[in-house]
Amino acid sequence: MTASDGKGPYRQAQFDPLAELRRSDDPPWDVYLTGTVFLDIIFTGLDSAPVRGTESWARGMGSSPGGVANMATALARLGLRTSLAAAFGDDHYGEYCWDALEQGEHIDLSASRTEPGWHSPVTVSMAYEGERTMVSHGHEPPPEEPAPDCSPRARAAVASLTPGTSAHWIAGAAERGTRIFADVGWDDTGRWDLAGLPDLRYCEAFLPNAEEAMRYTGAPTPRAAAHALTEHVPLAVVTLGAEGAYAVDRRTGETAEVPAIEVEAMDPTGAGDVFVAGFVTGTLAGWPLADRLAFAGLTAALSVQEFGGSLSAPGWSEIAAWWRRVQSYDDQDPAALGRYAFLEPLLPATARTWPLRRAVPTIGFRASA
Repeated sequence: MTASDGKGPYRQAQFDPLAELRRSDDPPWDVYLTGTVFLDIIFTGLDSAPVRGTESWARGMGSSPGGVANMATALARLGLRTSLAAAFGDDHYGEYCWDALEQGEHIDLSASRTEPGWHSPVTVSMAYEGERTMVSHGHEPPPEEPAPDCSPRARAAVASLTPGTSAHWIAGAAERGTRIFADVGWDDTGRWDLAGLPDLRYCEAFLPNAEEAMRYTGAPTPRAAAHALTEHVPLAVVTLGAEGAYAVDRRTGETAEVPAIEVEAMDPTGAGDVFVAGFVTGTLAGWPLADRLAFAGLTAALSVQEFGGSLSAPGWSEIAAWWRRVQSYDDQDPAALGRYAFLEPLLPATARTWPLRRAVPTIGFRASA
């Protein structure tokens, strides 16, 4: 089922987490983001890492949009009206990614463009032993920035901060009332200087992993790093890997820590993006901090049980199925189960009305009539 507000299409999820908050004068989009879309080719079922001079066979393979598409898809599948600005190649890979995002996920691409003569970036990901190894290829990006100087009106935006650079759209969006959520990649310069993240001052929340948080603050532990980060941003969320996540809200003085959910991981690609999408969803919906952390961790855990970054993201029906299933086990810890009781009034009572796309082995395959 699709609908349009005049600015672009969006999918009607089975549950709208912002339904009670929506007003006629709302921004047209819940979340805006920009970045590079990759074509991801994922090999799964490898017994070990590839060995030099040998040939390895994977038991599974899939293709899906990757890069910033991981975050955009995760947001859209959680019911947020999502707008993406990105450049797409005019090759078959670019056409596939555009169709998968616009037609398959109903993400608004009105701020995106197709770049003639530009080859789509490609990442090959190999998943084994719960980890992944990636090889990427891409040509020089198009000279024109994919992000417009003035981003569309949105409740929130997700930005990936790059050490030593500033994205002009972030300041403008924040000044217009958009709430900025930011993550960051590895600092290849080795400086790990928060002054090198000039756009952090416009952000409401910063979500680094434990190693990044400690390196940027010099703190001895991830939790101490989270507190130190609140000197620079109102809300700090530090992911702790298998230990879960820890968050500090400077404005309220609230802290929260939620353990990770143990699952058998098939492919961790995009799990961090799904975590951020879950946290953004809960924040915009006004949930308590601990519930936001729990929801983010749950969505990330569900995503790693499928392969393919963007198309492994869960929707509300997958979340509902998990909740019904874990309640059926007699040996569940009541306290652990109670951590997710807030989900009960949110989840659809019936099966999904539309199937979620998953990563496909062959791009361009057409089933016979």
